[in-house]
Amino acid sequence: MATADRRSELQSPRTPTRRQVLTTTAVAATGALLTPHVSIAQVGSDERIVIGLMGAGGRGTSVAAGFAALPNVVVKYACDVDPKRAETAAGTIGKKVPEGALKPVPLADFRRMLDDKDVTAIAIATPNHWHAPAAILAASAGKHVYVEKPCSHNPREGELLVEAARKHNRCIQHGTQRRSWAKIIEAMDKVKSGAIGPVRIARCWYTNARKTIGKGMPAAPPAGLDWALWQGPAPAKEFRDNYLHYTWHWFWHWGNGECGNNGVHGLDLGRWGLGVDCPKTVTSSGGRYYFDDDQETPDTQWTTFDYGDKLLTWEGKSCHPRGVEASLSGFGVAFYGEQGTIVLDSSGYTTYDPKNKEVAVVKPGKGEAGEDLHFNNFLAAIRANDPKKLTAEVAEAASSSLLCHVANIAQRTGRTIHLDPQTKQLKTDDAEAKKLWSREYQKGWEPKV
Repeated sequence: MATADRRSELQSPRTPTRRQVLTTTAVAATGALLTPHVSIAQVGSDERIVIGLMGAGGRGTSVAAGFAALPNVVVKYACDVDPKRAETAAGTIGKKVPEGALKPVPLADFRRMLDDKDVTAIAIATPNHWHAPAAILAASAGKHVYVEKPCSHNPREGELLVEAARKHNRCIQHGTQRRSWAKIIEAMDKVKSGAIGPVRIARCWYTNARKTIGKGMPAAPPAGLDWALWQGPAPAKEFRDNYLHYTWHWFWHWGNGECGNNGVHGLDLGRWGLGVDCPKTVTSSGGRYYFDDDQETPDTQWTTFDYGDKLLTWEGKSCHPRGVEASLSGFGVAFYGEQGTIVLDSSGYTTYDPKNKEVAVVKPGKGEAGEDLHFNNFLAAIRANDPKKLTAEVAEAASSSLLCHVANIAQRTGRTIHLDPQTKQLKTDDAEAKKLWSREYQKGWEPKV
């Protein structure tokens, strides 16, 4: 558990510790050599965009390396509460930049990036409980944001994140990258244009073969890891040896289970294709069936979103890899129309006629499914100073993430959740569901717009 002194350091999200000041001083000493000043409000098509990475694990490193490889982009910082990860990420990202170009500086505290006027945007690839609080702080500091999925840890954070984007006129792009991929867009156009007739049902799924996380024991955090700052906005807990680095996903305190981890991708596409937003009712069943361990979130989950005239479902099997539909793909979305079916896989789609005969298999061509498409869309919106150009803008992000959160609320309460589609709020006076709509925060870290 964090000590009283350490907790006091976290009371103000903007107050640096002595160690943070030393880190900032070291960065400042090299800052003038890294990039010229970039005015956030006046980033033009020929000006470089400066990015700071928050969360230097595998996903964060991949995202930052992708940005670093693009023209007129500099990744100035690789930030992580574990200095070893920050240093490793900085080295990996540095290998992706053109010869002679500047390489990122490892950093421990993301707040130093918010204070740096050179930084145009923050890329957030932290555990889920940090996504919205960090993005709100970044937008308040005048930064644009690329945030990994889901964009929030709970429904209320999604609402606040949209408010922050609007208040500060910032571009906030969600890491649902398939919205920028050519063949996925093509498939959506077919669904919406009536190529398979009226579509009233969509089915999403994700499967894997995850192993047990075991029974954790109290332990000291890894050497160098700032456990208090890793927890940040989440109320402090004692460290246990099965929390890191990926398994935090399966604890409600920080994660959102498989539905928030990977289900959000399929649900985002399903919602997009059906042309729906907030459902009327949500039901969920499943549980933890495979291992007697510390996992809190379900390893098996079936959720139904009823829109009154349309139905969207999500199936999650974290511990059995067999997929769905003819390809048995571990990820996909199927749209069932009166005149046929379109089934999306990770990057392409297959069309079937009314008698289930395969009509066409469409795969992406070169350059039609890379993440650089999503990154470039983000950069183009920043340079145009126009959030409407984003393919996965924050309002869409919040709506798709809401489906994950409400699915989990239905799962945790064991009840059907009733929503008002207009207000996107709970329709019934369900005290347990209302409590899960938001969360408690470590004092001083409550998200504020």
